[in-house]
Amino acid sequence: MAVSSELYEAILTGDARTAHAATQAAIDSGIGPMELITGSMVPAMNEVGRLYEAEEYFVPELLLAGRAMKSAMELLRPLIAAAGLKLSNRIIIGTVKGDLHDIGKNIVASMLEGSGFEVIDLGADVPPEKFVAAVQEREPHVVCMSSLLTVTMPVMRTTIQALESAGVRHKVKVLIGGAPVTQQYADEIGADGYGDNASLAVSAVKKLCAVA
Repeated sequence: MAVSSELYEAILTGDARTAHAATQAAIDSGIGPMELITGSMVPAMNEVGRLYEAEEYFVPELLLAGRAMKSAMELLRPLIAAAGLKLSNRIIIGTVKGDLHDIGKNIVASMLEGSGFEVIDLGADVPPEKFVAAVQEREPHVVCMSSLLTVTMPVMRTTIQALESAGVRHKVKVLIGGAPVTQQYADEIGADGYGDNASLAVSAVKKLCAVA
């Protein structure tokens, strides 16, 4: 049973307005932010992922669920910061340099955040040096890179090499994904994981972080 069944259903159905209202109501009733995340939001996003895998949900449903989750997190982030609380693991995500596509990356970022991870989204067209700087400054557990164009895939290899040159590759796990990306390519460039779609990407991150 979810801590807030209304919040759970709002995320599941992609109702951002209700998700925001349900979160505020839960906060007003004394429910803590981490309790809402672990007791309502994570289960909801897990169910969204299951429905996607079962082909009952598709990209539009993932986008709506992500938007609903973000509306809830807008209220929770200040409370988490004020209380000095920390989300389970920190993830850096971005679409590699030369690629401006970000829908898939945004879905993965939303689902990761809804699954209880702290997500730092670098955006699209991210050069290797920006990934390196983010790793040095924010010390994430996982770096997620997305590429939707075959011509930008080599930047993933370049970024991993840049992390190695900067002496920080051993400190993070690297997950890659995107339409043209394959497990074979992930193995070839030395990535630690690969996500064929948003749901599998989240599962892969959980595995890399050893989160159930």
